[in-house]
Formats: sequence, structure tokens, C-alpha cells
Amino acid sequence: MQFLLLIYESESAQATRTEGDNHAMFAEYMAFTASIKSAGKMIAGDALQPVETATTLRIRDGKTLMTDGPFAETKEQLGGYYLVEANDLDDALSIAARIPTAKTGSIEVRPVMVWT
Repeated sequence: MQFLLLIYESESAQATRTEGDNHAMFAEYMAFTASIKSAGKMIAGDALQPVETATTLRIRDGKTLMTDGPFAETKEQLGGYYLVEANDLDDALSIAARIPTAKTGSIEVRPVMVWT
């Protein structure tokens, strides 16, 4: 089964980390990514640009409406994702628990709907 692991953290919290803290977290991410790649669990994953680079698009009554930024005003912002192959939800949750940002933000785990 495929699961999308959505990584949320406050961008303001990210900004308060020291350069050393950022390097340490980056090293944790590289080790985590290498471990799920070597286990054959990783399908894809990337970090996202900051929310000020986002544009939300809607079509209402045939008109295209665009808004700067993400749709929802939240305390935590979507900062990245991993698409993983897991045996089941428990396996996906154990993978998500190893994502470094789980210690400072939150990880949303969602099964991917496969259309056959």
C-alpha cells in the first residue's frame, strides 16, 4: 500500500533554529531518507518552498480565482512529503514516527487511493 506522509511545522519555528540546529536536522533527514530508500519503502519525497510562494486556485461559477498563499490559515504549514510503500497503516505510522519533524511539528499519514 502507498501512503503519503505530509510534514507540517510552523515556518516561524524553523526560522528560530540556529544554523547548527538546521545542519543537525538536515543530517537527520538525510539519514532517514537513506534508510527508507535502502529498505525499498521510498517512492518519492521533497521539501516545499515557503508558503509565501504558494498560490491557491479555485474555479467558481466558471471563473478562475487565485489567491496568494495556501488555502488554510494554520499554525503549521505543509513543508514537504514522502510517498512511501508500506505493508499497512502500522508500518506507515512507524515510518512516519522516524521523520525528524515529528519531534517539532506533525506528520499526517494518508493512504493513497489506487484506481484500478
